Amino acid sequence: METLASPNAFQRATETALYVRSALPDILQNPKVAIVCGSGLGGLAQAIEPEPKIDLSYSIIPNFPQSTVQGHEGKFVFGLIGPQKLPVALLVGRAHFYEGHTMDLVTFATRVCKVMGVETMIVTNAAGGLNQDYAVGDIVCLNDHLNLAGLVGIHPLRGPNIDDFGVRFPPLSDAYDLDLRRRAHKAWKKLGFDKQKRRLHEGVYAFVAGPTYETRAECRMLRGFGADVVGMSTVPEIVVARHSGISVLAFSLVTNIAVLPAGPRGDDAEIHAMDKVELDKHLSQGKANHEEVLQAGKEAANDMQALVKQILCDIHAP
Repeated sequence: METLASPNAFQRATETALYVRSALPDILQNPKVAIVCGSGLGGLAQAIEPEPKIDLSYSIIPNFPQSTVQGHEGKFVFGLIGPQKLPVALLVGRAHFYEGHTMDLVTFATRVCKVMGVETMIVTNAAGGLNQDYAVGDIVCLNDHLNLAGLVGIHPLRGPNIDDFGVRFPPLSDAYDLDLRRRAHKAWKKLGFDKQKRRLHEGVYAFVAGPTYETRAECRMLRGFGADVVGMSTVPEIVVARHSGISVLAFSLVTNIAVLPAGPRGDDAEIHAMDKVELDKHLSQGKANHEEVLQAGKEAANDMQALVKQILCDIHAP
């Protein structure tokens, strides 16, 4: 297995794109938009028309990494969306670095999308809320990120530059397309979602390698750095998308609120009379779990689905 991105990545992405196209009718072979469905958000695939619709399991696609995480079905879905019948590709599930994949494989699907002609990518994820003004179920339109893993060398563009995709030193100050973000806020209001409990924010996403959820001290550090949400995906895909000239819109669904206050100390007087069960309950307050993530995703799926569909309809309206 390759450990660095290499010129062969373009060849492999081209081979994969040719295979995928061979399984598609002509009308679906050149999608202009790709949508990445994060944990619990596979329901976004329901936003496309029932016909024509092609599902391809990652397991049969050459060179594709396999997703092993609950809530990630692992399939490439192609169809049409909206009254304009826009051809789209949906990645229902993604590969993560923490699963043992190299960054080259984590971002391989993004490169396949580029070869297939994708111009816009909408990336979604489930994330922990660091900003204490956020609530579970809120949606965050990302406007920047902290690539913690990338800053210490775990970077998807490390190694020989692939000139077929982009330049050696791509800027990322414009990573999150401003026009697309503006359209997202307009679509939110057009749908009347601004009148409901669930809110749409803009914020900064901190990418960490995982798979452990963050400690209290790590959460305070990330919040101090300016992060509003934290998660274990998305940023590598966005880096590679921007390297390839793909415009990006990204959303985080807040599935749990991170615990920022320091935990109880062993010499706190209030815990001295507690038994072991009481101590465990006291320490675990606010602890995140993956089932919680999937449930929040399920509850927000309809709103996220409607929002993405409305944005795409507005972009490509005649």
